[in-house]
Amino acid sequence: MTEGSRSSHSAACPNSSMPEITRNTLFQGKVLCYQHKHGYRFSVDAVLVAHFCKPSPAARVLDIGCGCGVIGLILCSRYARLTVTGLELQSPLARLTRKNIAANQLEERFTVCEGDLCQVRTTDQLKPESFDLVVTNPPYHKTGTGRLNNQDEQAIARHELTADPDSVMAAAAYCVKNRGSVVCVYPATRLVTVITAMEQHRLTVKRVQPVYSYPEDNRARLVLIEAVKNGGEEITLLPPLYIYQYPDGSCSADVDAMYHLEKLK
Repeated sequence: MTEGSRSSHSAACPNSSMPEITRNTLFQGKVLCYQHKHGYRFSVDAVLVAHFCKPSPAARVLDIGCGCGVIGLILCSRYARLTVTGLELQSPLARLTRKNIAANQLEERFTVCEGDLCQVRTTDQLKPESFDLVVTNPPYHKTGTGRLNNQDEQAIARHELTADPDSVMAAAAYCVKNRGSVVCVYPATRLVTVITAMEQHRLTVKRVQPVYSYPEDNRARLVLIEAVKNGGEEITLLPPLYIYQYPDGSCSADVDAMYHLEKLK
């Protein structure tokens, strides 16, 4: 999907050996988000999954593969008492998350843990069943399919080089509390694979929403999924969500509303 930030400008870097970054804003400038100009940049997928979450007001949230921290920034902006821990494999992206935490004065509510999701059981900062909600916008392009990005940062963030659905769900199930929620976004074509991985780790799907590019599109592009650890079998299939009003058009009213800050509890 397309890049999700609404406005940006490049920031000159005093050290030429460091990657150039851009200063982006969300919610009419209320939230700052620095990103690498030529590395991985968040897309509308992250905005969708951040709004699909339904955390309790003071929930403890883990963002697996947090990238530059945009999902945590959105959640902290919408929920005044919520706290977030971001898990990120790539050190440059973890540094960006720390920069974004400081820029938005969220040091008391948002922390970053550098590490591999496949090794969560050995990570001291991530205790078993210690989070109310686990959210993830994981790498979801299968290895060997599509065009592999020539930027390592983007390749790791977008392709399943280090994290397939089973690994992601195993980490989520380990970290989320009993009856806690796991929320993710994947291509619609991977729905069966993701649900199978969830079931193998005692995560029962509770809500599914297909995401289409626009109303006349003939197939869903993404699916937003919420599962509950050891939950019951009832599932809710939500109406389609459309990104755009028409091909190459402006955002739909639903998506446009996601870029306007609504303070919740």
